[in-house]
Amino acid sequence: MRKLSLQELNRLSPEEYKTRDKHPVVVVLDNIRSANNTGSFFRTSDAFAIEKIFLCGITASPPHRDIQKTAIGATNSVDWEYVKSTVLAVQELKAKGYQIISVEQCDGSLSLDSYSVNDNIKTAYVFGNEVSGVSQEIIDLSDSCLEIPQWGTKHSLNVSVSAGIVLWNHVSQLNHLPKK
Repeated sequence: MRKLSLQELNRLSPEEYKTRDKHPVVVVLDNIRSANNTGSFFRTSDAFAIEKIFLCGITASPPHRDIQKTAIGATNSVDWEYVKSTVLAVQELKAKGYQIISVEQCDGSLSLDSYSVNDNIKTAYVFGNEVSGVSQEIIDLSDSCLEIPQWGTKHSLNVSVSAGIVLWNHVSQLNHLPKK
C-alpha cells in the first residue's frame, strides 16, 4: 500500500462542490460555544455533502480564526446561515417540510443503532451546547430525539464527534449518493 497524494484524491474545488447535488440534510447548531467545534461541523458537512448549516445563538460564524483552523476551507464550500434564534431556525425548517431530530439523551430517544433513515424526508439534525446540550425549547419542537449508544463511564461525546457519527450514519443508509 501507498498513501495517496492530495492530487490523487481528485477532490472537487469549492466551486464544483457548490454546484453538485447534496443530501437532503441540514445541521442546526444550538448555541455551540467552541468555534473549533463549529469548524469541525463545516468540515464534516463538506465530507458528507450536507445541504446547509444553521449557526444559531452564540454559535460563532465565519470569518473566525478558530473556525478556519478546523474547517480548513470548508466554510467556502458548505452553505451556511446565521439565525439569532434556534427556535426561529427550527420553525422555518419545519415550515419547509424538514423533520427535526435533536441529537440528545431524552426519555423516549431513538437509539442510533436502531434508527432508519427515510430517503424521502428532508432532515434537520440539531446539535446542542457543549455543556447544556440541546435546549428543552428545541426538544419540544423536535419530531424526535436521537441518542448515540455509549458503553463507557462518560455520558456524552464531543458535539462535533457526535455530528460525524450521526451524519455518517444518515448518508450511509441512503440508496444514492449525490451526483458529482
